Amino acid sequence: NPTMPLLLRCSDNAMPAITTQLSFTTSHLLNYMLQQNKFQNTDGSINEERTAAAKKFLGYLNDPQLKKEYEVSRWNSPGFDPQRPFLEEDQPDWKTDPKISKDLSRYIEINDELDATWNTITSGPDNEFTRAENGLLMCQRVDLWCAGEAEVEAALKHLLNLGKECNDLEPDTPEYITEFYPGASDL
Repeated sequence: NPTMPLLLRCSDNAMPAITTQLSFTTSHLLNYMLQQNKFQNTDGSINEERTAAAKKFLGYLNDPQLKKEYEVSRWNSPGFDPQRPFLEEDQPDWKTDPKISKDLSRYIEINDELDATWNTITSGPDNEFTRAENGLLMCQRVDLWCAGEAEVEAALKHLLNLGKECNDLEPDTPEYITEFYPGASDL
């Protein structure tokens, strides 16, 4: 598929691998962390607080009405953008301004809840969030050390399926080609 580049990595200091770039989202990362039980305490037990926060955040991401309300309420104060770069430096007390805080009350409420939930999710010990993020990124690389033909084919199928999920890729095969068998004689 020309829209999903697959790269063969080979060098003196690295094992051969097939790599690509997938567009993972926060939803993919949180689902991965929940499925792999990555929200753990230092003793190895599951941390219920961060697990619940991740499920809550996924609920926010899957709620189109809340997303719409959040996006629309951002602009309720004419001429003011609460996500403007350097806002905290230029106008640090904007939340205490009576007009702005009244206009943006729903936006501030949703934003504070999202921030608190996100801070809970990322508060794990031993950089668990960053390590899980790196673990998910490793899914876009398949090592080919001592791999045979079947393993390479399975790796390419795996990356293609991930690409369909993450990058909305559709295989673009020409209509006149149905199957290709390497080494098959021409018919």
